[in-house]
Amino acid sequence: MNGLRSAYVYVRDIFAGTLEETDFGYSFSYDEGYLNMENATSVSLTLPLSSDGYKSQVLFPFFDGLIPEGWLLDVVSRNWKIDINDRFGLLLVACKDSIGNVSIREVK
Repeated sequence: MNGLRSAYVYVRDIFAGTLEETDFGYSFSYDEGYLNMENATSVSLTLPLSSDGYKSQVLFPFFDGLIPEGWLLDVVSRNWKIDINDRFGLLLVACKDSIGNVSIREVK
């Protein structure tokens, strides 16, 4: 990992891959062990299972969609002192136990 910040992505509490913030945007790649699992499912329809990594200049819409909105976004931003424009930072603090089967955990 050589990004600015990194996060582990879990599907149903199983490590699925790594999301990174880089100087050029964002990257996501599935873990090889996860890809080899018989019951592996993709993180989202827009990020199908693949050994090739994904790159984007903006935070992938699926991951951005996990971030709270409205008054809850204000609470998260205020309590953790994170600018609402720091989408990756918000993802790291607010999506450890998000709704659905995908969770995000900061790489430390």
